[in-house]
Amino acid sequence: MEFSGLDERQLDALREISNVGMGHAATALSQLTGKTVYLNVPRVMVLETAAIAEFLGGAERLVVGIYLRMLGNAQGNILMVFPRENAGRLLEKLLPAQTSGGDSLTELELSALKEVGNILASAYLNALGEMLGMTLIPSVPVLSIDTVETVVDHALAEFGEVSGMTLLLDTEFFSSDERVNSKFFLLPAPSSLEAILTTLGIGRQ
Repeated sequence: MEFSGLDERQLDALREISNVGMGHAATALSQLTGKTVYLNVPRVMVLETAAIAEFLGGAERLVVGIYLRMLGNAQGNILMVFPRENAGRLLEKLLPAQTSGGDSLTELELSALKEVGNILASAYLNALGEMLGMTLIPSVPVLSIDTVETVVDHALAEFGEVSGMTLLLDTEFFSSDERVNSKFFLLPAPSSLEAILTTLGIGRQ
């Protein structure tokens, strides 16, 4: 599928769905940490899958990637990417007394990041599913710490064929004293992409 771009009304519809989903995720993360956590989606974009690595700051940048399958009435993949340093700051919020602070993450830290991925994916798919009238659920998350190029290639190879387009949610986690940025990519299977966008009123132009 080819898209000529989204107008402001269409982007607003996607932002609204995204903010509803991230609002649910913020509530779950607040309960998990015992502290108030806010999530914001300042940007929603549609971009080519081939442009993901460049958008993330270059092929050699070190990042934490979390990938999941989107299962149910529509299929596809979800990729969440945190710069390595941002993942460390997020862990300090999640595990203030148990964060290693080293280059290698402990099993507990890895599990905590996977749980964040699961919370974000579940909340977003619940919001999207309600809007579409579909049941959408995430698979068990898989985590990788590597260069952008390796993380993106692994995600695409691990989860099979995706469309040439991806929906990007540029998300921010923040509390009273810090912000943490992440990128959330929805990569629908080609068979599901047109149905999703048409139902949302932003189909092929």
